[in-house]
Amino acid sequence: MNILCIGGGPAGLYFGLLMKRQRPDARVVVVERNRPYDTFGWGVVFSDATLDHLRTADAPTAAEIGTAFNHWDDIEVFFKGRSVRSSGHGFCGIGRKHLLNILQARCQALGVELVFETDVTDDQALAVQMGADLVIASDGINSRIRQRYADTYQPDIDTRHCRFVWLGTRKTFDAFTFAFEQTEHGWFQAHAYQFDAQTSTFIVETPEPVWKAHGLDAMSQEEGIAFCERLFARHLDGHALMSNAAHLRGSAIWIRFPRVICGRWVHWQDLPDGRRVPIVLMGDAAHTAHFSIGSGTKLALEDAIDLTESFAAGGSLQTVLQRYEDHRRVEVLKIQNAARNSTEWFEHVERYTAMEIEQFAYSLLTRSQRISHENLRLRDRTWLEGYERWLAARAGLAVPADRPPPPPMLLPYRVRGLTLKNRIVVSPMAQYSAEDGVVGDYHLVHLGARALGGAGLVMVEMTSPTPDGRITPGCPGLWNDTQTAAFARVVDFAHRHGHCAIGLQLGHSGPKGSTQRGWEAIDEPLPNADGRPDAPPNWPLLAASAIPYGPQNQVPRAMTRADMDRIRDAFVEATRRAAAAGFDWLELHCAHGYLLSSFLCPLTNRRDDAYGGSLENRCRYPLEVFAAMRAVWPADRPMSVRLSAHDWAPGGNTPDDAVAMARLFQAAGCDLIDVSSGQTTRDARPVYGRMYQTPFADRIRNEVGIATMAVGAITEADHANSIVAAGRADLVAIARPHLADPAWTLHEAARLGSPWIDWPLPYLSGRDQLYRELARQRSA
Repeated sequence: MNILCIGGGPAGLYFGLLMKRQRPDARVVVVERNRPYDTFGWGVVFSDATLDHLRTADAPTAAEIGTAFNHWDDIEVFFKGRSVRSSGHGFCGIGRKHLLNILQARCQALGVELVFETDVTDDQALAVQMGADLVIASDGINSRIRQRYADTYQPDIDTRHCRFVWLGTRKTFDAFTFAFEQTEHGWFQAHAYQFDAQTSTFIVETPEPVWKAHGLDAMSQEEGIAFCERLFARHLDGHALMSNAAHLRGSAIWIRFPRVICGRWVHWQDLPDGRRVPIVLMGDAAHTAHFSIGSGTKLALEDAIDLTESFAAGGSLQTVLQRYEDHRRVEVLKIQNAARNSTEWFEHVERYTAMEIEQFAYSLLTRSQRISHENLRLRDRTWLEGYERWLAARAGLAVPADRPPPPPMLLPYRVRGLTLKNRIVVSPMAQYSAEDGVVGDYHLVHLGARALGGAGLVMVEMTSPTPDGRITPGCPGLWNDTQTAAFARVVDFAHRHGHCAIGLQLGHSGPKGSTQRGWEAIDEPLPNADGRPDAPPNWPLLAASAIPYGPQNQVPRAMTRADMDRIRDAFVEATRRAAAAGFDWLELHCAHGYLLSSFLCPLTNRRDDAYGGSLENRCRYPLEVFAAMRAVWPADRPMSVRLSAHDWAPGGNTPDDAVAMARLFQAAGCDLIDVSSGQTTRDARPVYGRMYQTPFADRIRNEVGIATMAVGAITEADHANSIVAAGRADLVAIARPHLADPAWTLHEAARLGSPWIDWPLPYLSGRDQLYRELARQRSA
């Protein structure tokens, strides 16, 4: 087998040596445009886990790399004249040139042919010349091959918003260092780490508007470096900053990071000699991950490992390459999702600068959502417990020195005249089990069980102020005395036995009304149109515009001003009834494509009057309803709004729009934004993942300055603790896990071994047994 690797970076070299090791009789050629042992860049970073992976793939290479690494456990954050240091992070730094030298030497020892100073302009001609059966395109972030076969690879390149420059210094840092400095135009940050006995990498980064405001775009290379030396002088101890990019002129050393995603990684090319050969992307040619998570070289090396292992598993060449792409794509996507979160954190550092350094440092460490609260405890228990004590003090709790602090999710939260005993919320979840809008014994048991389950706030599912505002015939309403009394029974149970707060979510279904129950055909209309005699009748629908939710749904009638008055007044009357029933919290549902959401979303609001067009106009009616409700809702009780922070559809609302909407509701007296996303249109294509909606709550909270509730794919105490501790949200709503386990909060607190939660008195013997059993499991 003849293998041609175009590009002599980590991916091409490592794949070349691994395949030569696996198949000694194969001819492997690596072609590189630079001179032997010549490279650009400073140091690269690996985690301890990555080095373990390299040991498994090729022990001799890993041993030599390991010997050359500079290892550290600490991360230190400098911010506003103070610093915070935590340990246990386990990173290694090595000079990029040294790493390539090691890989080059190992390739030569195994018999890989290295061809230097050859700039490949025609990959097909070279493949014919070499008789290649397989071509590896490892030609870097600006891959010519990826560009040549773009129709196959389908590259998506997103150039990010910060400018950064990759420098070096003789100042040797004893920890991975993040340093933040404020200027009159904004914030700069430095990422610094030692990679050999005498040298550290020193990356300076700032948003492009800040970079331009300082005139860095017009400075020479020397002037720009001098600017950085002055700005970070306190961290450099008199040492200079160095560039090894003398081939670049002026501000060209400052670049913007291109995030690369490819739809496919394998292109089959018919060569002039009649053979059909696969050209496989690898490393930065296939994908990139922002340097702030230090995974670019890791991804390149792991690509090489994965493809080599796929060859070892056997099968045709097509099978081998498809297996590689299918498996590798999933792993790369995980890293790229984490890198996206990290990138956006650094792009918007100013969003977090109101924090004190304790929380700022925690937010930085967990920015990618890969490192969780309990993971930090494994790394540095002393530091984390100190931070938990700091959070507890901020929440007004005095924690005795001989008692462990409460986990963040169990901290109390005060808003207006209400104090929640902890930060966990039972999310409003439709049960489709009411009769004529009246909640009954089912709801008493369902909501009562969750009130006993330890959460600080239990939210009742979306409840309509009018009969025609229900989603399904089984949804609750609040337009008569019978419904009010039924809710009061549930509220009284939650207060007397659950000792928790209970809230009501009011909403009108709008264009998504008159549909089937969730376990039938969700969001589809009632089936009476098919002539079923037992089917309930459909009812007329209202919306901002006459746009149906789906092809089978009714076309709603665009609301007139008279309709708006009637529905607003119905919301006000329902609000009065909610107060009379004793609810502690009220939420207005303005998300998920329901009536008020249909005004907010530009895809469903096509009005040409004062309630359509601009975002301010689209918000006008929902704000009118909110203000009327707030006026009659008791002043000492909080009121929130649920928003879809992203429509996930072209032409729809974006997170920028969500920030603007949150500001408007905040000005109207809203206490908290319950941040969800999507479901406003059937064209939505959300990007799912663990805690995938939390970044929207984070942005609204820290940019607008209003409390938020996070919701969506949050399933563990570890998630909730990370969200609260990082200041990404103030409350955490748990939905599906509470359907599976009414006592989710009690059980998660028990798994943490935390005593900072009260169990119902009749359950104490069960609590004690559970804590003993879990303690035995932890010590086993």
